[in-house]
Amino acid sequence: MRQLIDCDDVEIPSTGYAHETDNDAEEQASNSQSEEMDLVVSDSEEEDGNNENPLGKRVSKRPDYLNDYETGDIEIGESSNSQAFFIPSEDPISYNDVAKHDVWRQAMDNEITAIERNDTWELTHLPSGAKKIGVKWIYKTKYNEQGRIDKYKARLVAKGYTQQQGIDYNEVFAPVARWDTIRTLLAIAAARNWCVFQLDVKSAFLHGELDEEVYVEQPLGYQKAGKDMVYKLKKSLYGLKQAPRAWYSKIEAYFCKEGFMKCAHEHTLFVKKEAESKVIIVSLYVDDLIFTGNDQRLFDEFKKSMEENFAMTDLGRMRYFLGVEVKQTKEGIFMSQQKYAFEILKRFNMENCNGVCNPIVPSNKLMKDENGTACDATNYKQMVGCLMYMLATRPDLAFSVCLVARFMERPTDIHVAAVKRILRYLKGTISYGLWYEKRNGEELSGWSDSDYAGDLDDRKSTSGYVFMIGSKVVSWSSKKQPIVTLSTTEAEFIAAANCACQAIWLSRILAHICAGKEECITVYCDNSSSIKLSRNPVMHGRSKHIDVRFHFLRDLTKEGKIQMLHCSSFEQVADIMTKALSLDNFCRIRDMLGLCKIEDVIVN
Repeated sequence: MRQLIDCDDVEIPSTGYAHETDNDAEEQASNSQSEEMDLVVSDSEEEDGNNENPLGKRVSKRPDYLNDYETGDIEIGESSNSQAFFIPSEDPISYNDVAKHDVWRQAMDNEITAIERNDTWELTHLPSGAKKIGVKWIYKTKYNEQGRIDKYKARLVAKGYTQQQGIDYNEVFAPVARWDTIRTLLAIAAARNWCVFQLDVKSAFLHGELDEEVYVEQPLGYQKAGKDMVYKLKKSLYGLKQAPRAWYSKIEAYFCKEGFMKCAHEHTLFVKKEAESKVIIVSLYVDDLIFTGNDQRLFDEFKKSMEENFAMTDLGRMRYFLGVEVKQTKEGIFMSQQKYAFEILKRFNMENCNGVCNPIVPSNKLMKDENGTACDATNYKQMVGCLMYMLATRPDLAFSVCLVARFMERPTDIHVAAVKRILRYLKGTISYGLWYEKRNGEELSGWSDSDYAGDLDDRKSTSGYVFMIGSKVVSWSSKKQPIVTLSTTEAEFIAAANCACQAIWLSRILAHICAGKEECITVYCDNSSSIKLSRNPVMHGRSKHIDVRFHFLRDLTKEGKIQMLHCSSFEQVADIMTKALSLDNFCRIRDMLGLCKIEDVIVN
């Protein structure tokens, strides 16, 4: 049996990605060469030239799946462009790969020092009947917003997948800040001319206290005793299923002790108020904290208290937060994802593509393509997933990205082409972001819209809403409705009900931040019938079948919490969330949302 040859000149690591060149001419030449190559193999190891077998020599044809690889029938180096090589990832994988490198060795030393300084574990014998959990080293190169190396990070991680519920852990849920909250906080800070600062807690999960008895093995390279000795965890370790919850419980207790008030509707938002309207507001996303307010003394006391209780890094003004770049100037705050957009384009080989002016063609009606050739679903999901995170600062992508996300089960060529169209639009607008102007106003207003039976497969409608503080967007959504509606009025009414839910939640967040009461929120809708239906039980024949959960909009309107007002379709800002628009309308609404180029607002 023929076997794949071993390449002595090429080092092939255990894991990585297959890389194939894309030279069409050489690839065709290689394929034709493979097709013409029918290998002749004798029946025995000793080939006799005078073989009188009437059947002749056995002919073995090269399998098709080997066309992408070089085997022993071709000399290495003849067509290297068609070979498949495994390229190692940027970061090392195993301990043996980094043991001889000083930067990684120092990173591991820092991690062990942090664990021991925090009194995270103690060395002991494994009790009878107990089991130990394995650990491994994870290596990651950290970059700043310019794409330069910030530091080398080595993290000791427990193999939490071996834990058993009820024995090693119980509850695991821990809240994190929503992007709606972060954008609202930035909009308020810009309107009041406040600065936003950032803190980073070092080894945050090591501070969480455990309620269960958990034992882990000694880390590779740092064994202090025999193999029969293990570490008993006093505090949580990265990788444990309950580690996020333990950390949140620790930081929540700290904020309560320091006199902060936790928002009942956003459990990661903490506000501390003092006399003379002095205030400090903190938003927490795992180990990253942003805070703002109007009193420097409160800032200094907060940072000093944090340093006394946790090992932390003062990052100064907020510049780079969860992959989002933030620029703070005297005129306002600009947030974008330019670096992340470059990474997406490079990852999917679209960095040299031509840019376009809109993410989706208005006449393009995407639907399931049952007769089309299925494409690589994994690659499609990766592209859509990366674009989903772009929605943190790009509301203009919301409808198109949520539309292509409906076809991840079986994508075909037309769906891949639609995703690449979005990537081309991203290339053409890579420097766009959200601009929150100074003293822009703090009034909350919303827009609600819906198409009718826009999904060609199941005839469901798409709901969309947009909320602004002042004149800049802070919250948006584009989502297919859960039911099939029978009229435009019903589709718009359901969209308005979903919009009202978000309006009440945002108003409560603002009331907690601004120390005011919940005010009546104006929601604009371009459908008169749905507005009438929200006020009175009119059109009974058209609305009697609507689910009762959507009729709470009528109660909110009656109580004065929501005010539904009519606007023309031309003024409907949420139109961009429900359908593909013409280029002129798309650009006009995009400007109304507060999206602009960084060059237009930031002067170097």
